[in-house]
Amino acid sequence: MFVMSVEHDILPGGHGDLAGLAARIKAWGRELGFDAVGISDTGLAEAESGLAAWLAAGFHGQMDYMEKHGTKRSRPAELLPGTSRVISARMSYLPDAAAAEAVLDQPGKAYISRYALGRDYHKVLRARLQRLADRIAAEAPNAHRVFVDSAPVMEVALAGKAGLGWRGKHSLLLSREAGSFFFLGEIYIDLPLPVDGPVEGHCGTCSACISACPTGAIVAPYQVDARRCISYLTIELHGSIPEALRSLIGNRIYGCDDCQLVCPWNRFARPTAEADLAPRHGLDSATLVELFGWDEKQFAERMAGSPIYRIGHERWLRNIAVAMGNSTATPGLIAALRARQGDSSAIVREHVTWALLRHGVPGA
Repeated sequence: MFVMSVEHDILPGGHGDLAGLAARIKAWGRELGFDAVGISDTGLAEAESGLAAWLAAGFHGQMDYMEKHGTKRSRPAELLPGTSRVISARMSYLPDAAAAEAVLDQPGKAYISRYALGRDYHKVLRARLQRLADRIAAEAPNAHRVFVDSAPVMEVALAGKAGLGWRGKHSLLLSREAGSFFFLGEIYIDLPLPVDGPVEGHCGTCSACISACPTGAIVAPYQVDARRCISYLTIELHGSIPEALRSLIGNRIYGCDDCQLVCPWNRFARPTAEADLAPRHGLDSATLVELFGWDEKQFAERMAGSPIYRIGHERWLRNIAVAMGNSTATPGLIAALRARQGDSSAIVREHVTWALLRHGVPGA
């Protein structure tokens, strides 16, 4: 069994000290394309109590997975026995794409959250993190596991403890150097590496993200009611989107970036150099009518390898129908809606009918 000399902070086999290994891990991470890497311990007592209160308030909506794992989410060693440290990594994702604000200002265009325009980030980050974990294991054998938004992991709290940023009032991690347009990934590991301290928060009295939320989902600083969040409504929610919220969604068909777009710290957001994260199939400037015309086969083919694939064709059409109800009533748009009045999905038919009624189309 692998034994670590904690007292002298020395790796076995003459491979150097733990502090040196930690420094090399961060350098390797940068070589692999991560913007920053930090190390934390596993103590999440404060985050655990905050999660419990959030769940008790029902803010998670249909996301039952947020509570079904119990304390595994807030106690890393329960998820991977022996875990004593978490290596958190940050990678910017802002692509070279049509300006977000310009798309939002054109109701006939489809707005897709910037992170979802390219290849599935889970695959991009996981491969890089695994390579980093393998490199660590080659120097210091250990038990580890890689995570990218795929298991009960409190990634924002852990990244904050690792010094990669602070939690903003919109609940996302913020960095002075990179804003918030970045992905996070983690390596749970049993090596007692030296930890990095948290950084000071710099939101101050700013409340731009709270004011900008189209549906008022940020109910208090650092508190998001997912049931009102457009990202939840267009991605996580199964079934019908509440009628009272439909008109507030605008032309956002997958996710929402408004709270990030107004954040002053995103003046420093770093464009990604990752080709896999570049927009595919013109998704950064496509029209609602164009995307609404995709049949199930076209959706499956074009969204293969995309994070959008997980919502399926039915919810894709549901979301676009809502956006079309909020758009300008052109002949082409009305014709596209009418063409799906007899759709096989009751959910799609419901939202198409709503959209047509919004435009005063008789007999809808």
